[in-house]
Amino acid sequence: MDIYAGNLSFDTTEEDLRRVFEAYGEVVSAIVIQDSVSGNASGFGFVQMRDDEEARKAVEALNRATINERSVIVAETRRRGDRRAISRVDAESLNFN
Repeated sequence: MDIYAGNLSFDTTEEDLRRVFEAYGEVVSAIVIQDSVSGNASGFGFVQMRDDEEARKAVEALNRATINERSVIVAETRRRGDRRAISRVDAESLNFN
């Protein structure tokens, strides 16, 4: 299962993301998206976990959890061709006030 992780600290590395999610199961990959111009982290990434049940537990446990001093948004993603789209994120999760 593919998982979106947003509102990440710009200091969060792929290793950090992998370590957090590995507490819930096997992580196939973890990437932090970088700005193509500056090369700096963009504040979001994707994690792929082998087992869907473990992935769902990770999503449930980590959504709104604190990672590197930031409250993060974690949600299951689904693929649309070559593009990824966030699913199952409620509007309240997107309120950063």
